[in-house]
Amino acid sequence: MSTGSLLLLLIGGLLPLTCVAFFSGRKKALARLKQGERLHSLPGHYGLYAVTRLLLPALGLPFLFWLLNLFGLVAVPPLIILASALVVGAGGLWLGLQGINPSLRARNAVEKVIRWSLLLASLISILTTIGIVLSVLFEALRFFNMVGFWEFITGTTWSPSTAFLEGAGRSAEGAAKAQFGAVPIFAGTFLITIIAMLVAVPVGLFSAIYMAEYASLRVRNIAKPTLEIMAGIQTVVYGFFAAITVSPLVVRVADAFGLQADSTNALAPGIVMGIMIIPFVSSLSDDVITAIPQDLPQGSLALGLTRSETIKGVLLPAALPGIVSAFLLAVSRALGETMIVVMAAGLRPNLTANPLEGITTVTVMIVSNLTGDQEFNSPLTLSAFGLGLVLLVVTLILNLVSVYVIRRFRQQYE
Repeated sequence: MSTGSLLLLLIGGLLPLTCVAFFSGRKKALARLKQGERLHSLPGHYGLYAVTRLLLPALGLPFLFWLLNLFGLVAVPPLIILASALVVGAGGLWLGLQGINPSLRARNAVEKVIRWSLLLASLISILTTIGIVLSVLFEALRFFNMVGFWEFITGTTWSPSTAFLEGAGRSAEGAAKAQFGAVPIFAGTFLITIIAMLVAVPVGLFSAIYMAEYASLRVRNIAKPTLEIMAGIQTVVYGFFAAITVSPLVVRVADAFGLQADSTNALAPGIVMGIMIIPFVSSLSDDVITAIPQDLPQGSLALGLTRSETIKGVLLPAALPGIVSAFLLAVSRALGETMIVVMAAGLRPNLTANPLEGITTVTVMIVSNLTGDQEFNSPLTLSAFGLGLVLLVVTLILNLVSVYVIRRFRQQYE
């Protein structure tokens, strides 16, 4: 029996028991209430109390068996897990119903379970994040044992073509040594990100200012949802647009000015990526600007300032923390983009500042190194984890900068 089948049977068996538990507990509380006894909690709380006494052991036991199986201590057959969970749950229900009495603080007990459930959900998120970081870190350390960290972050040549031979112990005599200088890859990543932000920041911010301060309610109700639809378009669609439309257009425009542009260049995916993240900048900035108390702009206008002076001197400084957060969120989105780059910029690690040449980015190289049947002892495969770790650190730094800016420039309005 598979884990999915076991889970379905467990849920299918617990659903009717849960209904029985709730209505039985509520019915018993109502019976005491009709007898003239004063209850501490509402009858529904006693029903929920019975449900918690059913579900806690019924779900906790399979989780315990799963942990024992995960660490290789005990392998319990699925049918035994299912039967024992239902039996233990039924026993917990019986004990819960026996404990229902007017003095039982059912509401406090239910709220305590809810509080612990919320804490568990928070811990799951935190532990998942820690697990992601550690999984990348340990594999990256294996890579840095093969390739020096300093060589990795300062090297200007990325040529890992013979790495798989070295990983298999079959490196040819006199063959060129694999090189893992990541500077060209990160340079390409930052170049495309800068181009994207040069497109997204002014367009997104100006559109947010227009919708918040100049647009009528009718125009705003049409423009804002329309703009936000762009955020739901899949990145592969933007990749087609970049490869089929924007990239040839860039080549033709460059030829018109006497410049040489590659068919796969950095400018096309940068422009399209900027278009893609305009909704993030615009929507968040608009929400921040409209959340500013109206006393500030109205007071500015009452003192004789024009609307443009009010926007520049009052609204934008007040909304600065939120706007900066929107920008940094857009930067993080651009740093992690893959499909647009792989379809329009190419796969060539090229250390250049010319946006008309083909380049590649960190995420594209990670996908390339982990695609297919790869040998995990090879430096070529492990280099993906080294790239991922550095990208994770860069993203963490951006988040820390965002938090600092928010705390530094936050102002409290009465």
